[in-house]
Amino acid sequence: MSSPASGVLPTRLRPTMLSDLEFVISVEQDERNRPFITPWDRTQHEGAVRFPDFRHFIIEAGSAYPSVGFAILQGCRNPHKSIELKRIVLQPEAQGRGIGSACIRWLAQMAFRDLGAHRFWLDVKARNTRAQALYQREGFIEEGRLRESVRADDGYDALIVMSMLDREHAARRDATA
Repeated sequence: MSSPASGVLPTRLRPTMLSDLEFVISVEQDERNRPFITPWDRTQHEGAVRFPDFRHFIIEAGSAYPSVGFAILQGCRNPHKSIELKRIVLQPEAQGRGIGSACIRWLAQMAFRDLGAHRFWLDVKARNTRAQALYQREGFIEEGRLRESVRADDGYDALIVMSMLDREHAARRDATA
């Protein structure tokens, strides 16, 4: 998928190859991203690339489409039609340029249109207020908080569960059409 949005860098998603995993791990390990995610090891990413319940993507943006991040969907074969946005991480220098918003829209479209989701959901660390604002702008609704559920360098952080239902996504799509 590639982006046409005006004012946003040309952006596209492509399936992650095993040869991309060094890049994926380097983005996760960037000290500016680490407070906001729970990094995986290479074996976990390999599983997500290979296992059909996942979709693992490289995010490319700019005139020559260099890699700037990655995204993972989980639950693509979920019998309850509940697909999770497991992770979206951009290199810090690519953040704040509309790339994340474009990717969230594509991933939601993929979840609902292509994978037949009823519910598209995610969890986000409470300290990641920038991501929470992005998800709210894109139509996700907060469902609840898992208090002190993940370790952080300074103690514990909460996870905020957010979701969008198929009818909510359709209403947003129709409103912008």
